[in-house]
Amino acid sequence: SGHVQLLCRARLASGERVDLVEQIEDHQDHTILGITPLLCIDAWEHAYYLQYENRRADYANAIWNVVRWSDVASRFEAARG
Repeated sequence: SGHVQLLCRARLASGERVDLVEQIEDHQDHTILGITPLLCIDAWEHAYYLQYENRRADYANAIWNVVRWSDVASRFEAARG
């Protein structure tokens, strides 16, 4: 349970850009300065139980059908500067 995020850090001190995939349990209290969230997927039971019951894998497979990739790409381009 928790959240999965695709994150982009525009630049490190070395000038290198690093992209991260992170699993976090406490999303509302999780903030990293200098990181741009590109995509966040709610994996808590309340996000899928009414439709998928305990079939989390089915929810995880179906979520990709509703991601607005154009929005993710826009956030990525903005973060890259």
